Amino acid sequence: MNTQEILSANFTKTEKIRRLLELGLTRRQVADLTGGNYGFVQNVFAKYWPENVNGREFRFIAFNRKFGVEIEAYGVEMQRVENALRSAGIYAETERYNHSTRRHWKLVTDGSLTGVNTFELVSPILEGMSGLNELEKVCEVLETLNVKINKTCGLHIHFDATQMGLQQTKNLLLNYAKLEEAIDSFMPHSRRGNNNSYTRTLRGHETKIENADSISKIASGFGSRYFKVNMQAYERHRTIEFRQHSGTVEFKKISNWVIFLHNLVEYSKTKRVETTTFETLKKFNQAEVYNYLVTRQNQLAA
Repeated sequence: MNTQEILSANFTKTEKIRRLLELGLTRRQVADLTGGNYGFVQNVFAKYWPENVNGREFRFIAFNRKFGVEIEAYGVEMQRVENALRSAGIYAETERYNHSTRRHWKLVTDGSLTGVNTFELVSPILEGMSGLNELEKVCEVLETLNVKINKTCGLHIHFDATQMGLQQTKNLLLNYAKLEEAIDSFMPHSRRGNNNSYTRTLRGHETKIENADSISKIASGFGSRYFKVNMQAYERHRTIEFRQHSGTVEFKKISNWVIFLHNLVEYSKTKRVETTTFETLKKFNQAEVYNYLVTRQNQLAA
């Protein structure tokens, strides 16, 4: 089959990408042909040709972890959002505020948000590329509905932490703290430093993290969930929650942030960063992800 035949065929997105790569097209070319998501193409490449994915500082690990997403927004009634998601094949329910993990997408109220018809959309447990596919469909629905975002809205990402040991957890938190200024640079001003009381800095907690003799001790040591990385989620859900990102319904922003966090978690299995510069992010990110972060940094520099 040629390129056009593959694109026109009734294949899954993953199968189309695999076949296009087999034709000899570059990952960048395949990403452009299939919607521009390079990270997704890289996942497919790593799955089928792992022997060809090596880096001097970083070995790409295909994104296959379990994760969850919380999207805060406003401007559309929750029942209308629920109906639109169901029409798109995404099972969703409107519920009272709760912290329970569901098998469906749930819409709940959130008292921290301002605006008319505020809501929080919480995913079920998603996994790997299929989870990203589902998330992309959800984002398409939200964009079609023209839901709105303001400074009170956040995007929260949960990663399954059941297989993370104490040392990796320490490395992750200390790496995040050390890189926090670099990460701040591609976030809006409202999400930097201690500018937001719901996403406080990790800096100043390094000694407490280093001296903890269990993950539970780390979690209890923070005394609150309102940090850029929320360890109290570990006690409730056995997840680590990343709270810093500003609210968005744009899949490109969400997926790049998810892959960035995945890369940081994988890097933290065995390594701690030695420098705090933005260029340090090159050590554990693919060129396309790093270039995206540079673009975001430039957009938010003003």
